[in-house]
Amino acid sequence: MTRPWPSGLRPYVHSYDGYRVAAATSYRVRLVPRGRAVVVVNLGEPFAQVFRLRAAGPAVRVVGSLVAGLEDGPRVCDHPGGQEAIRLELTPLGAYRLFAVPMRELTNTVIELRDVLGPGADELVERMSATRDWAQRFDLLDAALLTRLDGGPDPSPEVVHAWRLLTRSAGTIPVARIATEVGWSHGHLVRRFTQQVGLTPKTSARVLRFHRSVELLSHRWTDLSELAAACGFYDQAHLNREFRALADVTPAEMATARRVEGAHEL
Repeated sequence: MTRPWPSGLRPYVHSYDGYRVAAATSYRVRLVPRGRAVVVVNLGEPFAQVFRLRAAGPAVRVVGSLVAGLEDGPRVCDHPGGQEAIRLELTPLGAYRLFAVPMRELTNTVIELRDVLGPGADELVERMSATRDWAQRFDLLDAALLTRLDGGPDPSPEVVHAWRLLTRSAGTIPVARIATEVGWSHGHLVRRFTQQVGLTPKTSARVLRFHRSVELLSHRWTDLSELAAACGFYDQAHLNREFRALADVTPAEMATARRVEGAHEL
């Protein structure tokens, strides 16, 4: 379920959908880097565990709604089934304004929604769960998001411009050129950009190139050498290495994976 979101959210939101999975069968999905922060408002069963592939630490047990910062590697989510939720994908600078914390603190991290938005998040989720009407649920969430955004910190104009340059080029513009365009030194750009976006400009460029290639694969682009050239990779071998590094799969495996609410069944 979805609807057009308010104009005040449009600069900050990529997607905003409610969904219900009636089947009580457990399932596993893989999240791959997209250059976006994610909020999942759980109105039913939460995820059983969330963990990063190849990470040394234990899996995260999320007992309610969650926030995921930007990622530079794959993450796996296990769910017991019967999920009901609203899922948002935010621009990094929208997340910076909404969460009002340095985005680098959320990089490669999944935490409870209340740990970012405060105890009022639990009350919001309870009110949304108490109604079965999706329009009312969206109304409640819209109001809470707009209030947070109105009081959130403004990202630096230079960081806004740098992120715009990266996204418009799908990660193919050199970082040195970005620094020149915004009038900052390379080191200052990296520090301020990482604070407000969560990844360095170089890593953000990698993620954006990868994300564009995943999108093209989903549209049945089958010539991998042409795909590599179109997305700014040196060659097909470079494309393959980046898929292994960022998603732990090959391009062919990604092309055949079924997409489920912003994730992939792999």
